[in-house]
Amino acid sequence: MTINIILLIAMTIATLWTVMGRSLLKATLGLAVTSVVISVLMFRLDSPMAAVFELSVCAGLITIIFVSAISLVKPLTHKEAIVVSKDRMKRFRYLPLLVILFGVIAGFFGIPNDFKPIYVALANDVRTVLWSLRQFDMFGQIVIIIAGALGVVVLFREKEKR
Repeated sequence: MTINIILLIAMTIATLWTVMGRSLLKATLGLAVTSVVISVLMFRLDSPMAAVFELSVCAGLITIIFVSAISLVKPLTHKEAIVVSKDRMKRFRYLPLLVILFGVIAGFFGIPNDFKPIYVALANDVRTVLWSLRQFDMFGQIVIIIAGALGVVVLFREKEKR
């Protein structure tokens, strides 16, 4: 239980870093860290297939797409960055308070210690489930990852031609 609480705190910090950061690249990395922590939590809650998909798609593919899109965008000047930062701080000034309030409410009502997933897989081994029972899902995910990688290649190739 202590490890889950530490992971939830780490996820909250990474999420706040993602939302409050001034740099788009650092926000993207914060999103990837958040996704990795969520994946670890999913593994700990006996949901390995969801964790694998979260890790590969959200922490992997989405991060690559965001980084490639950021590389195509013109960077802000120092003055523009300060204006954007002040505006962001105004919009999200109550977010830390809401996170603390949510933590207090969750602590007051308690977090169940005996949480068990509703669905238990037929096989205990993730490899058996993925490659024997969920082959079409794996094929779809592989196609999506390859399409995303080819999209990044096309975006960078287009940038080089200019």
